[in-house]
Amino acid sequence: MLAVAAKGADLADPLSCLSVGPWPEPAVPDGWTTVTVRAAALNQHDLWTLRGVGPPHQRLPVVLGSDAAGLDEDGNEVIVHAVVGDPAAGRGDETLDPRRTVLGEEHDGTLAQRVAVPRRNLVPKPPGMSFEEAACLPGAWLTAYRMLFDRAALEPGDTVLVQGAGGGVSTALTVLGSAAGFRVWVTGRTEERRRRALRLGAHAVFEPGARLPERVDAVMETVGEATWAHSLRSARPGGRIVVSGATTGAMPPADLAHVFFRQLTIVGSTLGTREQLVELSRFCAAHAIAPLIDRVLPLAEAREGFGALLDGSVFGKVVLVPPA
Repeated sequence: MLAVAAKGADLADPLSCLSVGPWPEPAVPDGWTTVTVRAAALNQHDLWTLRGVGPPHQRLPVVLGSDAAGLDEDGNEVIVHAVVGDPAAGRGDETLDPRRTVLGEEHDGTLAQRVAVPRRNLVPKPPGMSFEEAACLPGAWLTAYRMLFDRAALEPGDTVLVQGAGGGVSTALTVLGSAAGFRVWVTGRTEERRRRALRLGAHAVFEPGARLPERVDAVMETVGEATWAHSLRSARPGGRIVVSGATTGAMPPADLAHVFFRQLTIVGSTLGTREQLVELSRFCAAHAIAPLIDRVLPLAEAREGFGALLDGSVFGKVVLVPPA
């Protein structure tokens, strides 16, 4: 079968380690099944693997990808939950299982014609949503859903600041937050990105680091060092900062005076549970919303998609479609 794999890792030149070509059919352990992939979405996680900054259990070479939609062995349309973990070991939350992994780390991922996954990881595809759109749900959109509806402790009408317009998580936060009745403010590095955020449902947009009209109830932080100081300044007393990524660096000054004096809560968030993926699918169907896709490419042209992800020109998600 055709697959996109990391044959090694190089921090300075990650795309030099990208391989597109034949790959063995997936092995299927007990309790697992095979999904025929109709569409798979790219994530920053895939670039981290190519850079060599994955988790300690990262296997190389490995098929990349954690997000997919396709057909199960009975022909049912499904989306794949990417987290391989035991809910019991995480007190009901598989993302908290100390041994949990994500497809594309310890196990071959979804950027292939077929992928092996635990049976419990299959979720029905939302009716009316394309395979390309559905493939974006298990990663960026599930991350955004958990941030907004689980970790942020928001109420309808609350104000949310989304740092960075254009990424998969930030576009999902904008669409989901607007649909949920939150007041969504977004920062973006270019005027065009800010305009597109408004079209997605943002109520106001700002340049990075801009002084806001008022402090917000919660900040959604995926950027890291470049926006952290602004996030601390922007949260109201008693507000929350929900962190799910640090694409510009993970070691900003903590500025603890801001944290304790204004009694801020800083919350980490990673992906989401299978049950939250089901909730997300139902939410999208109920509100007639779907992921924003920047481009759809054949699996064989994966290098173009990775290049766009690497240079930061993507607005939304890059989706790859394997040959039938």
